[in-house]
Amino acid sequence: MNPPEPLIRSSMRPHDTVIYQIDPRLFRDANGHGWGTLDGITEKLDYLAWLGATVIWLLPFYRSGDRDGGYDVVDHCAIDPRLGDEASFDRLVRAAERRGLRVVTELVMQHTSDRHPWFQAAQRDRKSPYRDYYIWRDQPEADGSKPIFPPIESGVWRWDAIAGQYYRHRFYAHEPDLELATPQVREEARRIMRHWLDRGVAGFRVDAIPYMVERAARADPEDGGRWLLREMNAEARRARSDPVLIGEADIAAGEYGTYLDDGRRLTHVLDFHLNNHLFLVLARQDASELARTLAEYGEDAPAARRVAWLRNNDELDLEQLSPEERKEVMDAFAPEPWMQLYHRGIRRRLAPMLDGDPQRISMTHALLFSLGQIPVLRFGDEIGVGDELEFPERESGRTPMQWHAGTHAGFTDGPAPWRKPIAGGRYGYERLNVRAQRQQNDSLLSRIRRLLHARRHCEALSQAPRIVDVGNRAVFAALFEHNGSRLLALVNVSADAQRIALPGGSGDFQVELASDVDFPDPASARLSAYGYAWLSA
Repeated sequence: MNPPEPLIRSSMRPHDTVIYQIDPRLFRDANGHGWGTLDGITEKLDYLAWLGATVIWLLPFYRSGDRDGGYDVVDHCAIDPRLGDEASFDRLVRAAERRGLRVVTELVMQHTSDRHPWFQAAQRDRKSPYRDYYIWRDQPEADGSKPIFPPIESGVWRWDAIAGQYYRHRFYAHEPDLELATPQVREEARRIMRHWLDRGVAGFRVDAIPYMVERAARADPEDGGRWLLREMNAEARRARSDPVLIGEADIAAGEYGTYLDDGRRLTHVLDFHLNNHLFLVLARQDASELARTLAEYGEDAPAARRVAWLRNNDELDLEQLSPEERKEVMDAFAPEPWMQLYHRGIRRRLAPMLDGDPQRISMTHALLFSLGQIPVLRFGDEIGVGDELEFPERESGRTPMQWHAGTHAGFTDGPAPWRKPIAGGRYGYERLNVRAQRQQNDSLLSRIRRLLHARRHCEALSQAPRIVDVGNRAVFAALFEHNGSRLLALVNVSADAQRIALPGGSGDFQVELASDVDFPDPASARLSAYGYAWLSA
């Protein structure tokens, strides 16, 4: 009998890890040509360290077809020249390391652009070695697969007149699927990983993981194709002793453990299940739903391996809710058809969904930070950046960072940004920007920074939470215990002040961080509307 494989631990602990997601095209332009650049990110590293970020998640900066936010990759190892070059990337990684920041990049190997040299070679010649890099059929297969972007795409097969066959695409038609059952494709993935690991990245956010393992299973059905993740993990560990592999896997909570395998496959998973149910909690203003949600994870998917977020660069995909629950969330946060997308999601940014209310937005982040999971903060959410709903599809939430009230919000010093920052009104850069909020002690930015820095001193937040009954469904209450110390997290998700019963009495606790909490008597506490508190004992 083989001995059990050792547990692979991660140095990313929830209480002192914050992942900050950046779209390089939209963050900061360092040379005045109108596009965000890698050097622009380097310029702002001191801000990220001041804020409390510890990991930078870079969205695609590779050469691409420029039709899907960079995910339609044309060359996985070449940097989009508008954004920088290898020297600027190396400067960014080295400067980040000096500030204790790790850099994570995107690994997009479920598909490529139809402009990728692999695909173009495969199109032209059935005998090309690249033909087997993609999935070709004389007739579409009726395997029940549905397109990711309905009704933009009506199916997953597209006729290619040059190739004389149909090719498969789960995403857009201009993004043909790679055939992960082909050994050479898997070797290409490992080669690409080596390239960026050798340049100093800490690891990858791996795109579209379930679709990758689905194809890998065609070569070997063992573990449903999840052996592919072990291959990738082993490759990453050849370069780094503690790599990061965060999987995008919109799957049931009970399946997360099979993608993790105690860190021997993915090191972490993006927790879509929690994300959906967080917004159901916010829509209902009833925190009791979270107790049920957190009970659905197996021991093989501990909280410290799950990555939580509120909004990201995509739509808020609500597929893990029932149709009735999805309608509740839509009615609360996206009541108009033009705010919705793909029959399943919301294309608004966080601040407009929460009426731009700093107290409500900071409460929502306090809830995110009180779950024992590693949090993601999307660039701009810390100041409450809005959206542009006249932009198509997911582009509505992709606007430049608002640094100050000067020309072009400080995104570029040049005359013509490729995309203009939001101007005028409640979310315009003239009044909503980093510089202004850094000068205000009660701004959204200041509140979120206090939350992030307080977490670092609360090591118990790296433990799994134990839900506590405080006699009030509107208040999320979780107890964290570590080395004899205890931390009680309280979050009022409702628009009304709430009173709760304190376990053990108020005399047992002292305030670590609070927003409008008081103790009317020794046995209870009162939280203001959207109030929150971390109490230690």
